[in-house]
Parts: sequence; structure tokens; C-alpha cells
Amino acid sequence: MATTLEGTILRGESFDPIEGRVVVEDGRIAAVEEADTDSTDIVLPAFVNAHTHIGDSIAKEAGGGLSLDELVAPPDGLKHRLLRQASREEKVEAMARSLRFMEDSGTAAFLEFREGGVEGVEAIRDALDGRDIDPVIFGRESADAMRAADGFGASGARDSEFGDLREACREAGKSFAIHAGERDPHDLTPAMDLDPAFLIHVVHPRDEHLDRIEDEELPVVVCPRSNLVTNVGVAPIRELVERTTVALGTDNVMLNSPSMFREMEFTAKLADVSATEVLRMATRNGAKLAEKEYGLIEEGRPAKLLTLDGDSDNLAGAEDPVRAVVRRAGEGDVKGVLL
Repeated sequence: MATTLEGTILRGESFDPIEGRVVVEDGRIAAVEEADTDSTDIVLPAFVNAHTHIGDSIAKEAGGGLSLDELVAPPDGLKHRLLRQASREEKVEAMARSLRFMEDSGTAAFLEFREGGVEGVEAIRDALDGRDIDPVIFGRESADAMRAADGFGASGARDSEFGDLREACREAGKSFAIHAGERDPHDLTPAMDLDPAFLIHVVHPRDEHLDRIEDEELPVVVCPRSNLVTNVGVAPIRELVERTTVALGTDNVMLNSPSMFREMEFTAKLADVSATEVLRMATRNGAKLAEKEYGLIEEGRPAKLLTLDGDSDNLAGAEDPVRAVVRRAGEGDVKGVLL
């Protein structure tokens, strides 16, 4: 049976707003048609959250005033101590609630750095039971966790020597990703030497790092809300966008809600980049890192779609639908999610 969504459709790579409909059959976009419609809805691709730490859901807003190292540095940052103290049941329930929030607010997939070794990977799979959101799980702490997951997520080149784990990823045919340049530039070169699938944060790149990112076509995930909460600075988002694929992540649930609406608005108002580029960072670019076909409204792609009420008190009267989605929309405007 076909499903039809009508209204203003943000179509294709440029998110061109057209009046019309999206026809969905068997989970894929069968047609994108321009047509007159009375609907005031706005239809856009569902989000891909390109960097999360969902396990932190047990300790939202803990650690106010602490430094980045005091909050999250392994093995004894506040987050790691709280994770060790919590029961498995507490962690699974807290993660399940964050995942439900993400799914209900239009996130189709997320790329998760999962603490706790193999047990941590198994715990988030339990939290995902009954959910439609797609996970890409990067195990941490051991090669066994990587093999149980979709890849390995490294904390940073300053924390450990990850060469053996990088080689284990190659042998297993799985992705390797790493935090880099979050506190300062000194761990960027060793991180890039590991040939990761992508870097996270890149707040403090020097010119030679930007040149190498561009030359090697190395994608970057930026998390601007998190970086300001932890007082490490602001990534040069415009320069990164000019050089490589940049995706958007919400980072630790301890520090920020996993809301792509909030992350988009913050990014658009902080960085010198267009609303179209920010929406791309929140959808198609994250999908590329997740190796998913979706993130765009085009015929043939999976139908991972989000419908907003364009006549809500918040969005009514918006003259530019893309800017309205990126800079103004929120969870209260969500009318439907198709995952």
C-alpha cells in the first residue's frame, strides 16, 4: 500500500522547496511530484545524528563546572565512574528513553561510541529493542567490543596507542573513528595517521591539518554545543565545510539533549554557513558516514522522512522553509515521523 505525504517538500541535494507530494511504496520513495496542495506541512529527510554517547543518559546534567577531562576522560572521568556504579538495568532503561526521544523527534539513525566493552554493545542492542531508529555502534575498550559492534570508536590519540586496534578493524572489515583536536591540535596528526573513517570534533586544527583533511577527503563530525559546554572552543565549521564532508552530532547525553533541532539551530547561529549546509550536515552527510542511502528526498531512496506542521504557532508565516526548519523548528512542530 502506498503512503502519500503532501506539503512543501525539501527535495534533493539542495533541499529545494517544492509544493507537491512524496509517494512511498514498500519503504522507498516511489515518486516526488510537484502538484497543488492545500497542505501546510513541511516534509524533509529524517536526521542522522553522527556522534552520540547514549550511555550518559543515566547522568543528565551531572558535573556542572567540571573540565572536559574531569567529565569524560577515561578511565576515571565522572561519566566513567557513574557508568561503573549504575546497574545494567538502569543503563538500558535510560538509553531506551533517549532513543525513544530521538526517534519521536525524527532521527533515523545515530552513530554511537559505546562504552563498556562487549557488555556495553549488548546493552544498547537491548535498549534498541522495539525501536525503528538505526544504530551504527562503535565499540570501545577492546577488539572484542569492535567485533561485536559495527566498528571501533577511539577516545583520542593522546589517551592510548590504537595501532593494534586499528589493524584489527582492517582485518574485521569494520570502521575505525576517533576523537581528535578537541582540547588542542596536538593529537590531530597521530589520529589522522591511523587512517580513520572520520574524525570527531576538530576544534583546533592548524592549516596543515586542514590541508591534510582536504587532501585525504577525511570527513569530520562537529559537536558545537558540546564543545562550548566543555569550554574547549568552537570548531572552524566554515573552513571544514569548504574542505570536506561535515556531519553534525549531539555528543554526550550527559551534556546535551540528543536533539538535532537544537544542534542545527545552534550551529546555524554560531557558524558562518548557510541553513542549507546545516541541514545537509544533519541529514545526508551523517547518512554518508553511516553508509546509509537515505538523507535525501529522491526517487528510489529509503523513505526515512520527517513531517513538520508548517501551520504551528512556531512555524506559521515562515517565508523560507529551509531556514525555518534549521533555525526555528523544534520537537513541538513534529507532525509525523516515517522510519
